[in-house]
Amino acid sequence: MKYWIAIISLFLLVACKEEPKKQTYNKEYKESLEDINKYLVSEDSNRIANYAARKEWNMQVTKTGLWYQIYHTGEGKKAELEKIATLKFRVELLDGTICYDSDSVGNKRIKLGKSNIESGLTEGLLFMKTGDKARLILPPYLNYGLIGDEYKIPPRSIIVYDIELIDISDY
Repeated sequence: MKYWIAIISLFLLVACKEEPKKQTYNKEYKESLEDINKYLVSEDSNRIANYAARKEWNMQVTKTGLWYQIYHTGEGKKAELEKIATLKFRVELLDGTICYDSDSVGNKRIKLGKSNIESGLTEGLLFMKTGDKARLILPPYLNYGLIGDEYKIPPRSIIVYDIELIDISDY
């Protein structure tokens, strides 16, 4: 019996000292995914540039890839993180399909920086003040990404927001 206890103890001692195996990334696989991602981002950017040119919109592009144009300037408070923004909006695809608008679902109220909304929308709103009207074009990685919203916005869609910032408040 002592013999078996010694063997089991030795086995447990050795088993506990083994380092867990680390997963290694296949370098070629990782690089190919990065190349595919760069290609898709570039293609999306070209599609957005062509769309804005056809519409004759003079848009600016941020470092993140958000395209925006404030086409009407208001006189109100500037949007800030942690504030509540109330906006009228229309969301459509590049082919003109309207996905959502405030006429059918009501105005949108969001807490800037804390809401579960598209990161591109938050970024665009932070350029605005109450009374401003703007167009935002969000590439997929700044909106609903690879899966879409699983309702009206298809996977990997570029979306166009037309928004009016109605109010900025603390609550």
